[in-house]
Formats: sequence, structure tokens, C-alpha cells
Amino acid sequence: MTAKELAVKLGATTELEANVTRVAAADDATAECVVFAEDAQTLAAALASRAGVILAREPGDARVLVVDDPRYAFALTARALQPVRSAEVHPSAVVDASVTMGERVRIGARAVVEADVVLGDDVEIASGATVLRGVEIGSRVVVQAGAVLGATGFGYVRNAKTGEYLLFPQQGRLVIEDDVEIGANTTIDRGALGETRIGAGTKIDNLVHIGHNCKIGKNVVIAAQVGISGSCVVGDGAVLAGQVGISDHCTIGPGVILGGQAGVFRGKTVSGPGEVFAGTPAEPIKDYLKSMARVRRLK
Repeated sequence: MTAKELAVKLGATTELEANVTRVAAADDATAECVVFAEDAQTLAAALASRAGVILAREPGDARVLVVDDPRYAFALTARALQPVRSAEVHPSAVVDASVTMGERVRIGARAVVEADVVLGDDVEIASGATVLRGVEIGSRVVVQAGAVLGATGFGYVRNAKTGEYLLFPQQGRLVIEDDVEIGANTTIDRGALGETRIGAGTKIDNLVHIGHNCKIGKNVVIAAQVGISGSCVVGDGAVLAGQVGISDHCTIGPGVILGGQAGVFRGKTVSGPGEVFAGTPAEPIKDYLKSMARVRRLK
């Protein structure tokens, strides 16, 4: 890609006559590399490097493309420079004949894709991942190694007389919308009678569990070891930090940030776009810090 072509993609301008093939750190860059700088110090390092193109907020030498957000522009550049990959199904993968498969789908070694699954374009299912019957996956979705999509939900009905637990029907479906990324060994259950849905652009880390009938909004970020019980709603743009625990039938409002190890009790609603909540039960961070200070004064 030429520097001018890259500038058009990033909404920048340049007269630089250069070709770029990859992104790199400044200290590892060569003439065909793109680097980024977010402040004066990193810009100085970038200018001292051999990089062919530099993404920065302020002009420097002729190699600099001025952009509003260098880090984001760098990520866009990395994606633009990736070669277009062809479809590939590893010989050891097990893919049912009824699967509807889009273009350029890649399925890794020993992955399993069961009956009536729908896969959009540019889906990547890594080694050892399992997509169970009837799951619908949109375009440009990444499913990392060992993930399990569409398993039976953990929903039981108890006989009050005998104490016996009987599985409630788990016959719904799971829908993964476009541009979702699902981390290694993450599990997402299908709906019981309805559906579990993961909104477009949501990014899910490793070792996350999402229960049946959950509705996860668009562009949500969920860090490792989060557990979300059944029938929860997480609004668009929410952020769930590591080891957050959410009981069933809870609502997390759009833009809410739950700090690490925060807990939300059954049926509760947490709301406030951009507000940070912490502790168990989760409360606004300023209230949580006051509570912690009072506890320490008891010693």
C-alpha cells in the first residue's frame, strides 16, 4: 500500500512517495513500516526511527500523517495491511453438511461446527472451538481456541417435595452479530425458549461465561473471568472489568463501567453512562471508596 492510499483511508493528507507493508514499534521499524506516536516523547522516538510513515497528532517531518487518534489509526492501518485470506477448513475439523457458510470462512484444527449453523463472511473459528447446533454467526467474527458457543443453559426447576432438579427446556438459539470477537475458552449458552444475543462489535476476553437468554449490547467490552447469569441485559458500550459477577435477571445500563470483581445481585439494575461502579454489591466508585475508608477506620 502506498502512503497516499493509507492517508485516504485515515482521512489524512500526504505527498510522501512511500510503500508500506506492515506496522511496527519505533525501535523495530524499517522503511516499509508504519509506527504511531501519542505524545512528544514517543514522537521524538518515531522521528528518530527508520519508519516510512508515522501517525501522530502533530506534524513532524514529511513522514508524519496527522490524525486525531494515532493509536486507533494504527489499528486501522494494521487491519488494512492484512492480506485478504482465502477460505480454509482444516482437514481435522468436523463441519456438518447442513452448515451455511459465507465467503472466506476459516475453521481451524479439530474445531466442531454442528448442524444448521450459519456462518457469515470472513468468520474465523480457531482450533478446538465448538459451535453447537443452530448457532447464527455474523460476518467478521473471531472465535478463539476452545470457545464453546450454543451449549445448554444452566436452568433447572426444583421439585419442592423431593428436592430433585429437572432441566428446564433449553431449546432456544444463540445469535452472534457482526464484528464480535470471542476469547479462548469462553462459553456462551443458547437461549432457553428464546435467544441469547451478542451485539455487533462486542469484544469478549478469554474465560468468560454468558448464560442463557442474555442480551449483550453493541460495542460492549468484557474482560477475562467475567460471569453473567441467565436473562441479563448489558447495554451498548458497557465495560465489564475482570472477574465481574452478575446474577440472573440484572440490567447493566448503556455505558456503565463495572470495575474488577464488582458484583451485581439478582434482579438489580445498574445505570449511569460513563459512571464507574465497584464492590459487591456494586455501587458508584466514590461511595465504594468511602465505604472502604470507614471499614479501615474500624481497625
